[in-house]
Amino acid sequence: MDKYEIIIFWSELDHCFVADVPELSGCMAHGNSYESALANAKEAVSLWVETAKEFGDPIPVPHGRRLAYA
Repeated sequence: MDKYEIIIFWSELDHCFVADVPELSGCMAHGNSYESALANAKEAVSLWVETAKEFGDPIPVPHGRRLAYA
């Protein structure tokens, strides 16, 4: 899997961790823990790329940045 930036934050509104993949439009996931949000985001990235390939849509090249948990 490519190394896309994943931003994980706690959402007080949703009462869960939200994982956003800003380089892939609309690609987000959530989980009850940081770890589950990250795992779900990795699956979402795979599905996003797979769907883009299926429809012949462009797939962004990852910037390769890494964000530490804050």
